[in-house]
Amino acid sequence: MTAAVNGQVWEVRVTVMPKAGVNDPEGEAILGGLRSLGYDQVDRVRAGRMIVLRVRADSAEAAERAACSMADRLLANIVIESYAVEAEQVFDNGSGQ
Repeated sequence: MTAAVNGQVWEVRVTVMPKAGVNDPEGEAILGGLRSLGYDQVDRVRAGRMIVLRVRADSAEAAERAACSMADRLLANIVIESYAVEAEQVFDNGSGQ
């Protein structure tokens, strides 16, 4: 599944989080650490990850569709994780970064 390499450049953020009801040991560990530091006002922590992709596509919608396909196939374990995608156009200054 390769796409054409022409088009605009988009930075797509894929935020992956545990689904509601799924055990989140990393979030529980963070919560315990925060409470041990005196942050008793924190009731709950859910820990996830953000994956930032640079994608060539003709539109934000096309970049987001591609990222959703990537998340379904590789970036998220869709049995226990959910994800959200958001694309923003990149105006490259030619630095290559």
